[in-house]
Amino acid sequence: MTVQSKTATQRERSAAPLPGFSAPVVRTGGVDAVAAGAVLTVDLGALASNYRLLCDRAGGECGAVVKADAYGIGMGPVASALHTEGCRHFFVGHVAEGIELRVLLPDAAIIVLNGIPPGAERSAAAAGLLPALNSTEQIAAWRGTARALGRRLGGALQFDTGMTRLGLSPAAVEAVAADAAALDGIDLRLVLSHLACADEPHHPANAAQAALFARLAALFPGVPRSLANSSGIFLGAGYRSDVARAGAALYGINPTPGAPNPMRAVVRIEAKVIQTADCTSGTGIGYGHDFHAERSMRLATISLGYADGWPRRAGGAAFHAGARLPFVGRVSMDSIVVDVSALPAGALHPGDLVEVIGESQTVDDVALLAGTIGYEILTGLGRRFHRRWIG
Repeated sequence: MTVQSKTATQRERSAAPLPGFSAPVVRTGGVDAVAAGAVLTVDLGALASNYRLLCDRAGGECGAVVKADAYGIGMGPVASALHTEGCRHFFVGHVAEGIELRVLLPDAAIIVLNGIPPGAERSAAAAGLLPALNSTEQIAAWRGTARALGRRLGGALQFDTGMTRLGLSPAAVEAVAADAAALDGIDLRLVLSHLACADEPHHPANAAQAALFARLAALFPGVPRSLANSSGIFLGAGYRSDVARAGAALYGINPTPGAPNPMRAVVRIEAKVIQTADCTSGTGIGYGHDFHAERSMRLATISLGYADGWPRRAGGAAFHAGARLPFVGRVSMDSIVVDVSALPAGALHPGDLVEVIGESQTVDDVALLAGTIGYEILTGLGRRFHRRWIG
């Protein structure tokens, strides 16, 4: 489904502000609110605030990484909000994402980080996408497409400065720079590389990559440069370039692990209560009876599970009216049991919402519980949420 068809089906409505959010709901989508088991709310005002902070820290233009459906929270609304804030460089992973985004943003530079797979060159050219050319084979294919179409095509060169994932080796970069015909028909708009250890400020790889990138970029004078990712933006002036690439930090993930998070929370997830029940001491709860009640407890089963992207190995809790409600037993595909004994009897009823990601338990908190990173939590969110974009 294209961005255009998605936004055409999203219902515009007004609503009272949600607790902790200052703006009314402006757009909804996904599963119908009544039918859905959980609600995912995206605060576009917080997203915009994060973008402005990152622009200030970057010391230049800041682009936005919106691949994987903007890290799972909705590429269309996210890209529209960032475009309104002045963002003009958007980075996607695949050609299909770029084509989808082009429908929404006809005037933006859309860079495809994985480059163009064989056979997709004409589709990419028709959408005006800028491939990150990662190999001599990709360069040759894009050059051939420009020749076949009889016009120049924009593109970017990605250097492998130490990530060892994508990009031209230093020797290949030097060879391209020395060959006047290598970029025939290609309008070079950007040179870029990616930091492997930016979230570890004192890692020696950071300075080594920055120095190598500066040397290789100098072979293409006048071409804008892009090096810093979210964490790289916070490494200081030595990592600044013409276009920073903000990704995870935009969505509220901490770009400075080990230090306070400078970003505002963007995502909230609330799950509906399915049923409530009482249990006595010794009762086994959930698959395998991994948990046995040590006392009489009041329980609630909530409509959230690993099919919705909540990691099976993650513990955690839900929150309601200021009370922490610990998970008990294993996470199931569609449900989790929580201990609601801290709440007054009758405080929760079927259909009520409890918060599982928000002010009390952040995306990074959940990632820590699961032994992973916030990126995986956000991008793993399922399709069964009722979605609300506010602000």
